[in-house]
Amino acid sequence: MNDLDVSKQIQQMVRFIRQEAEEKANEISVSAEEEFNIEKLQLVEAEKKKIRQDYEKKEKQADVRKKIDYSMQLNASRIKVLQAQDDIVNAMKDQAAKDLLNVSADEDAYKQLLKDLIVQCLLRLKEPSVLLRCREEDLGLVESILEDAKEEYAGKANVHAPEVAVDTTIFLPPPPTSSDSHGLHCSGGVVLASRDGKIVCENTLDARLDVAFRMKLPVIRRSLFGQVAA
Repeated sequence: MNDLDVSKQIQQMVRFIRQEAEEKANEISVSAEEEFNIEKLQLVEAEKKKIRQDYEKKEKQADVRKKIDYSMQLNASRIKVLQAQDDIVNAMKDQAAKDLLNVSADEDAYKQLLKDLIVQCLLRLKEPSVLLRCREEDLGLVESILEDAKEEYAGKANVHAPEVAVDTTIFLPPPPTSSDSHGLHCSGGVVLASRDGKIVCENTLDARLDVAFRMKLPVIRRSLFGQVAA
């Protein structure tokens, strides 16, 4: 082999080594770029995740605020309904109280009413001896119809007429007045009790009025809630 052939082989080896070195360098460059791109992608995904979490957090907060607002509106509506119910009931009670005063003002009608109330109490108590209390202004009326009431009870219950002692030391409160319509008062009627005080029958007009309104309240409520829903 002459010198020319040797020179060519050396040149070929140099070219081969350079080519191999360039390929290695390219591979390293591509690998570094891929790693950079992966890191960049990871950062982007992390940022997207953070943005999504922030959005979900704000969405939950907004949902909670909506629920609170709705609850407050619902409570406000209920309060309005209850207030309307109270207003209606109070107005009806005031009107009924006026009607009661009108009843007690008619002496003949009130005497008959007192008699019926006494008979009712006697039928409920079923006691041979009872104590009766009434308003002081009703004392004369009660005494005038008491015997008839006792006889009517005896006939209905098929028993002897009971002993009824009218209390003339303690009376029921007086009727309401325009200046004191919400104080302690009694629109009329009687209270009967057994002699030992263990059994009491309150048959005043006010007590009967309260019972009547307690029975009417569910109807009033349904009516009011129906109007709100409409």
